[in-house]
Amino acid sequence: MNRRFQGLLIVVVILAAWTSPAICQETKDRPQFRPPAPPVVSPEVKGDRTLIFRIRAASATAVRLDGSDIPNLAPRAAMKKSDDGVWEVTIGPLEPGAYRYNFNVDGVSVIDPANPATSESNSNTWSLVNVPGSDLFDTKDVTHGAVAEVTYDSKTLKRPRRMHVYTPPGYASGEGKFPVFYLLHGAFDSDASWSTVGRAGFILDNLIASGKAKPMIVVMPTGHTDRFRFGQPNALDRQLDAFAEDFIHDLKPYIEKNYRILSGRTNRAIAGLSMGGAQTLNVAIPHLEEYAYIGVYSSGIFGINGSRGTPPPAPGPSWEERHKESLDNAKGKEGLELVWFATGKDDFLIETTRATVKMFKSHGFDVVFKETEGGHTWLNWRDYLSEFAPMLFKTSAGR
Repeated sequence: MNRRFQGLLIVVVILAAWTSPAICQETKDRPQFRPPAPPVVSPEVKGDRTLIFRIRAASATAVRLDGSDIPNLAPRAAMKKSDDGVWEVTIGPLEPGAYRYNFNVDGVSVIDPANPATSESNSNTWSLVNVPGSDLFDTKDVTHGAVAEVTYDSKTLKRPRRMHVYTPPGYASGEGKFPVFYLLHGAFDSDASWSTVGRAGFILDNLIASGKAKPMIVVMPTGHTDRFRFGQPNALDRQLDAFAEDFIHDLKPYIEKNYRILSGRTNRAIAGLSMGGAQTLNVAIPHLEEYAYIGVYSSGIFGINGSRGTPPPAPGPSWEERHKESLDNAKGKEGLELVWFATGKDDFLIETTRATVKMFKSHGFDVVFKETEGGHTWLNWRDYLSEFAPMLFKTSAGR
């Protein structure tokens, strides 16, 4: 038997076995192939700035849309189910900006499986959608800087820590030195928040490209030093103190060693929102000679007047009493270019801000205080950054 005939015989035997009744019956009993369901598009941003959110959850009995900064969401949060098992809701129109959202499916919070864009908070992850139309923080056709996730070793806290660092256009060329701006987040956020929902990198790109702001390095640290929940006795005070120690002894030295930073007070700024605003004051006031620009967004000295929503002050001397020497340091005030506060009129911390500004003015500080519309949301904080950054480093000799 030649090899060609031998090969043909093998093929015939295999085909006979495959078409036998037993094999055919096994094939018929297998589940039939079903094409996958059409992909769900979510979120869909319309030209009129309305948004459609969708999620496929055929077995769910109730689905709603949750969002941290979406205005007037509650009355329209419930989603409706179509015959194909897709839940849908339309909201808006919304103002241009970035918005966090999640779905609540039968009591379980989930990110949008159709949307890869996310934003970390203190204790969970949100899906993220950007509504275009802002001259301040849209992604424009300009030269862009870069935002890097950076890990450093904290000797103070005895563990690795993370921060995000924005370097301006031109930094990667390896030439020149730049002023540095430390930008702190709030209690329900993370070091990634300013560069995701806060759009900080794009805000700086646009300001620098338009000549409204000087090229600068922006350092966005992790504000939390431990797992944090409101209501824990003195929890916020411990966070503020531990953060300041890590910032002073570990984070700031790391930045100054590893980045091309211009030296001197006139090349250093610090600002923060909410918890980050309180941390800003805890870092900058005792070291006033190191900072020429101080910004406080939607914040102040927590507990200064027992305002609604603020934790009670820690036992012992007040913040003002503990920092009296620094507050009355006339020499430290001499090189201070800007102390800038901004808080919305509907913000639950507005009275805290007002009392803090009054206290600083009583110690001779020249404070700029702006009361805006709105509340304790990213809708305000992006605007505050967009207004604060152009005021920085006017006397700096960068690059």
